Order: sequence, then C-alpha cells, then structure tokens
Amino acid sequence: MPTARKSPQSAVVEVTTSARFADEHAAGSESSRGRLLLASCRSGSYLARRVAAAYERQTGETRPLLHLENIDHQFSDGETNVRLEQDVNGCDVFLLQGLYDPTSQRGVDENYLAFLIAARALQEWGANYVTAVLPYLAYARQDKPTKFEREPTTAKLMADLSIEAGIDRLVVWHPHYQQTHGFYGKIPVDVLDGLNLFIEQFQPFAGRPDVIAVAPDAGASKFVTHFSRALNLNSAIASKYRPRPEEAVVSEIIGDFSDKRIAIVLDDMVSSGGTIYALIKKLVDAMGIEEVYLAASHNLGLPSAGERLAELHANYHLKQVIFTNSIPPTEAFQRLPFVQIHCLADTLSQVVNRIHYNRSVSDLFYNHRLSRPA
Repeated sequence: MPTARKSPQSAVVEVTTSARFADEHAAGSESSRGRLLLASCRSGSYLARRVAAAYERQTGETRPLLHLENIDHQFSDGETNVRLEQDVNGCDVFLLQGLYDPTSQRGVDENYLAFLIAARALQEWGANYVTAVLPYLAYARQDKPTKFEREPTTAKLMADLSIEAGIDRLVVWHPHYQQTHGFYGKIPVDVLDGLNLFIEQFQPFAGRPDVIAVAPDAGASKFVTHFSRALNLNSAIASKYRPRPEEAVVSEIIGDFSDKRIAIVLDDMVSSGGTIYALIKKLVDAMGIEEVYLAASHNLGLPSAGERLAELHANYHLKQVIFTNSIPPTEAFQRLPFVQIHCLADTLSQVVNRIHYNRSVSDLFYNHRLSRPA
C-alpha cells in the first residue's frame, strides 16, 4: 500500500489513493455517502435512541451505530451552543430533533434554533450529507396568511433558514401543509404519512357497512378519502369554523350516516382537542354513533386535550385513541388506558437505511396506493 515518505520530523501517514478507495468501496466497507452517523439535539434524543436501537436490530450490524446525542446546550446568558464530541468528517449524518417537546421546558423556538445551529456545525466540520429528520414540523400551520390578516408565510421562512443552515435533505412525518416540497424546493423532501399505519390499525373494520370514516375538517378530507377507499368504507366530512383562536365549532357533518354505528376519526394532529371534542359530541348526539375511534399523527400533549379526551371516553363512546410518538409523549397521556402510542422508530430506521444506501423511500409507503381506486 503506498504511503507518504517519512521525514525525520514526521510520522508515517497513510495516503488514500484512487486504487485504495476503489478497493474499499468494492468490498462494501461503507455506503458511497460515507459512514452512517445519527446526531440528535436534546429534544430529539428521545426518538433518536429508539431509531438507533431499531436500526441495529433490523440490519443485524455488529458494529455499533455512531450516535452523537444531546449535542446542544445553553450558556448562562441563554445562548444556544452546539459541540460535536467526535469527528464527523466524511459522515452521512441524520440529524434528529423534536421541534416541539412537551416533556421539557424548551420551547419550539429554542429547539428550532438548536436544530439550525447543529446543522451548521455538522456542515462546517465536514459531514458529507446532513439529512434533517423532523417528525413534527413546527410552524407548518403558518403556511399562508390568515384571511384578512397581515401575516407572513412563516413556514417558508423556516424552510429557507434550514437550507441556509446546511441541511441537504428533509424527512418529515405527516406535515400540516401540502406545500412542503415547494417550500424546500432546493433539496429532496421525504414526506411520510400515517396512511399505511392507520390502514393496518383499522383493518378489522374493512368493508363493514356500519362503519364510517370522518374528516374533522376540509384539510383532512383527502387523507380520509384515501383511507376509506383502501378499507372500502363510506366517509364524511365536518364543517367547522373558529370564532376565536384555538376554539372550534362544528356546524354540520356532511355524509350518509344511515345504519352507521361506528365512526373512525382521522386527523394530522390534536392540539387543544377543541375540534375533536366538538366533532365527537355531534357524532354521538346528532348522528347516533355508538362507538368512536380516533387516530392522529401528532399529539401536542396539551393538558386540555387530555381532559377533553377523558371526558369523551367517559361520556361520549370514545373507545380508543391512537397517536404516534412524533412528539415525545407526556406521562399524563401515557397513563390514559384508552390511548395507544405507536412508536415511529422502526419506520424512521427503515427510511434512514434506504437513504443511506441510495434506495427509494417511497416504496415503503406505496403499497396501499397501488390498489386504491381512482
């Protein structure tokens, strides 16, 4: 193997030649993207540890997966700092962050800033690629100005900042808005959604004439339509308005409820629970529904939502609630016996593996779409 010439003042240093590089890659020593490394800020480490464990279990790798966790901290004056405890030069880095973390005292803005600084640190210190894994994409609801209000498109601003910070790719779970690809137009975006998950969870209800799938608002209607077609169910949509921020009134539910006993309500997120509370009460009181099942991709963990769901479970036939852990779950929700929290670690580890080895991510989520009616 060719080496650098030794001088009296220097030690022997190996030089990578084109032949050696080709031999190493022919032997499959690494992906062409570099050595895989997971990095996580403090609010991302909850899920990052689970993704790392799932990756090692699924791949059977004997070499431990590199993982830098809790890479952000704050100085006494409140400034955020990121410090990398090992060399990341030439690595294929997947940066996980929980932008919203109700289990800590850190707010969305602090977590977002930590993510941006971490991306810049990884880029400046030589990472080959920085893929951002943001299961919950904060600021997604600010995708357009509120009607008749002078507001910025803050979701686009956050996309611009993320790209400028140095991310090369984005992985996000069921974002609130559909313009994600456009906002991050300069980089690849993998938008994962809960359609396959919810289809699998509610498979026992497939084809039953007494079951109906319900969208809480127009934004969820397309998702619910895909779900209902895959399970051969009828669907309905609620019409709502907000007299004040964080307050919802369901004016009507459009759909055929003849002989329907069971309703499956699907949404992208539950925040205060106001919309879900109003909708389920109306389903029971006005539509005669006897059993309600709720599934949402994100749970913001607000105490008011927990209280409302508990009341719906006690008095309005709410049988089961399914959330994912895209947002770290609070102890209060984990104690609710009718709430099931689905871990995303297996899904995200498969996505990491496919990106790392330059394979299609969409194949993981495409199987139900192939057979869905037009």
